[in-house]
Amino acid sequence: IMKSLDDLKKIRDASQSKVTMRGKNDGTRILVGMATCGISAGARPVMNLFVEEIAKRDLNTVTVTPVGCIGECAIEPIVEVLQGENRTTYCRVDEEVAKRIFNEHVIGGKIVNDYVIGKYRL
Repeated sequence: IMKSLDDLKKIRDASQSKVTMRGKNDGTRILVGMATCGISAGARPVMNLFVEEIAKRDLNTVTVTPVGCIGECAIEPIVEVLQGENRTTYCRVDEEVAKRIFNEHVIGGKIVNDYVIGKYRL
C-alpha cells in the first residue's frame, strides 16, 4: 500500500522495468493519472486497488503505472488501459469503477462502456 511519494516512485520503477523487459506492446498496461488534479479527485485509492488486485492474482502480464496530467481535470480520476495497440480511456473512476474495469476489462476482455471517455456526457 502506498504511503509516500517514495512508495509511488518504487511502484512506478517496478512497473516500468516490467514493461521494458516484456517489450512495448506485450501484456496489459494500466495508466492512472496521478497529477495534482487526479490525486485530489481520488486517484490514489484507485491506483492502490489496481496494484493490490495485480499482486493478489500474481499477474505478471499486467502492470500499473502512475502518469502525469492527462489533461481533463474536470473528469478525473482518469485511467487508461493499453492492450497491444488498443487504448481505452476511462473517466471519473472511483474504487468501485476500478474494480469493474479490472474484472470486466483487464481480466474479462470486455470494455466498461459506461465510463469510456468518448461516451461520457459532461
